[in-house]
Amino acid sequence: VQLQASGGGLVQSGGSLRLSCAASGSSDNIASMGWDRQTPGKQRELVARIQDDSSTRYADSVKGRFTISRDKAKNAVYLEMNGLKPEDTAVYFCHAVGCGASFGNFWGQGTQVTVSS
Repeated sequence: VQLQASGGGLVQSGGSLRLSCAASGSSDNIASMGWDRQTPGKQRELVARIQDDSSTRYADSVKGRFTISRDKAKNAVYLEMNGLKPEDTAVYFCHAVGCGASFGNFWGQGTQVTVSS
C-alpha cells in the first residue's frame, strides 16, 4: 500500500487546514486509516483513526477540533483540522493498516503543518 498525503501548510492560530491522503490499490485491502504526527525530539503520536466500520478514535488533544473521514470509493482519508493551535505544529503522516494480501502497517511521506501564534 502506498500513501500520498497533501494539504499541509502554514496557518495562523485558530485557523483551519484539511489534509488528504490517497492510498494505492483497493480499499478492500485496508482495515483502517488515520493520521499520526511527529515533532523533533518526540515520539510519533496517534492523531486520529477511522476503522472499516467508520468508528473513529482521536487523541485527547484534538478531540472536538479535528474530524477524520474516509472515502472508500476514492480509497482516501481526510483530516479536517479546525481551531489550530501552535502545539499542533508537526509533520503529519498518513497511516493505513493493510489486511489480506496487503497485511501490514504503512505510512506516507509526511506533510508539514505549521501553526503560528
